Amino acid sequence: MAFMRLGSKSEAFHREGQTWLCTTGLVSDVTIEVGDMKFHLHKFPLLSRSGLLERLIEESSTDDGSGCVLSLDEIPGGGKTFELVTKFCYGVKIELTAFNVVSLRCAAEYLEMTDKYGEGNLVGMTETFLNEVFGNWTDSIKALQTCEEVIDYAEDLHIISRCVDSLAVKACADPSLFNWPVGGGKNATSGQNTEDESHLWNGISASGKMLQHTGEDWWFDDASFLTLPLFKRLITATEARGMKLENIAMAVMYYTRKHVPVMNRQVNMDEQVIETPNPSEEDQKTCLEEIVGLLPSKKGVNPTKFLLRLLQTAMVLHASQSSRENLERRIGNQLDQAALVDLLIPNMGYSETLYDVECVLRMIEQFVSSTEQAGIVPSPCIIEEGHLGKDGADLLTPTTLVATLVDGYLAEVAPDVNLKLAKFEAIAAAIPDYARPLDDGVYHAIDVYLKAHPWITDSEREHICRLMNCQKLSLEASTHAAQNERLPLRVIVQVLFFEQLRLRTSVSGWFFVSENLDNPDNQHGGNGGLLKPRGENVRERVSELEKECMNMKQELHKLVRTKRSWKNFTRKLNFKKKSECCKPKDQATPAI
Repeated sequence: MAFMRLGSKSEAFHREGQTWLCTTGLVSDVTIEVGDMKFHLHKFPLLSRSGLLERLIEESSTDDGSGCVLSLDEIPGGGKTFELVTKFCYGVKIELTAFNVVSLRCAAEYLEMTDKYGEGNLVGMTETFLNEVFGNWTDSIKALQTCEEVIDYAEDLHIISRCVDSLAVKACADPSLFNWPVGGGKNATSGQNTEDESHLWNGISASGKMLQHTGEDWWFDDASFLTLPLFKRLITATEARGMKLENIAMAVMYYTRKHVPVMNRQVNMDEQVIETPNPSEEDQKTCLEEIVGLLPSKKGVNPTKFLLRLLQTAMVLHASQSSRENLERRIGNQLDQAALVDLLIPNMGYSETLYDVECVLRMIEQFVSSTEQAGIVPSPCIIEEGHLGKDGADLLTPTTLVATLVDGYLAEVAPDVNLKLAKFEAIAAAIPDYARPLDDGVYHAIDVYLKAHPWITDSEREHICRLMNCQKLSLEASTHAAQNERLPLRVIVQVLFFEQLRLRTSVSGWFFVSENLDNPDNQHGGNGGLLKPRGENVRERVSELEKECMNMKQELHKLVRTKRSWKNFTRKLNFKKKSECCKPKDQATPAI
């Protein structure tokens, strides 16, 4: 750590309670009060170095030569700093460090200790040492932290802006090209050494201590010790100097995890978190709201997992509506990068549902809206079974990924008995039809919902099944749906019809291939025998489906006839009861 020694005399003061006395043996002729401290001093050493003290002493001096009393309650740094100023005026040895130079520089400016009142005065000496401090990363961090104590004076003297700029230059540069220290925050502030610790998350070890950094994130921990206003200025300066947005986002994430410990409660139990003192929830709320505005706005720069966790924390802390909407909008724009487990946000509101489906619905709508505005809309198509494999990776567009994510989300929230049908349908319908190459996912979600809500009416079952396209079910899903007793009969018939139609198309294609193979001009005609067993299997499957479809039609016809017969029986029964009621008592049927 840099330092500068001033003065040459030995200690000339001693303290008695809240009073400082000079040991020179001369009677004090001026008393200066700074807060609850009193300094019994002499006029000449002070007025020869300070323009302000010179004027104050002259104004308060009396003709009888008695001592005067001055008050300097507004001096930057308070009594502790004025003690060093006094020693400097008396030529007593003091040491400038990164911890005291800022307050001394501000106090020297306040007291007008320029070279006009003696060569090598305190303003010039502290300014020289500040320039040395700005050349070192660790010292600059320490000096910037002390600016909080004299924030207004440090701002007026441009100490904060100069310090922030020096830090931004170093943070944006390659640390391997220079010789400034790049240790962790605890090393920078206390000199402690941390060794043999496992790296878990951005330099956070299992014990919560910070490790030495050698990559682009080497400065994150030091910056995390700054107050939020100073941290914001540092981030703004690094961005202005061209730092990669990804690095800025990671620095903000690091700071958030340290200063919003409520967020760490959302971490899985098997993850390690930062051990920090718990600030009040109000302070955490304020910090979170500021952090949201500090995150880079470019899509994809901030990890979606972090944004979702931040949103959940914002709900816990009851952050402002604008902050939550900002996060929802950011997440919605890159929803294709989200994981299902992170979308399962517990409901913090007054709704009875287990998860916050309203929030997820808004993010889905934001994604669809942003995708359509960007013109990323693939042409509607039906993906045949087997076409969405390894060779079909290009088909997994962001919209398709979100459709798969939403179908999985619906399957997770469907067992909630308090989830209303209208809300389930709204989430499923928010995804456009073209986004789902296959409707197996939405069918599975519908089946889970029907199983968890057996009391819904037949018309509601019909309505929810309209969310899926039976023509876009895979063979496996179609087979399951054809035997699913929870589905309406009409839907089962549709499933069988489209499966039969698909197999007929396959058979037609097989016959076309078979005819080409039977052509003597075809050099590969010998392979036709390999396709015959497959064609026979297809024909058998078509025959089975036709039988199933016929049986379903017969059962449907029987069901209709049964309903009609029951209605006729009910009518006859009602008519018979009415007839018996109309008979006179004397004409009643005699008992047997």
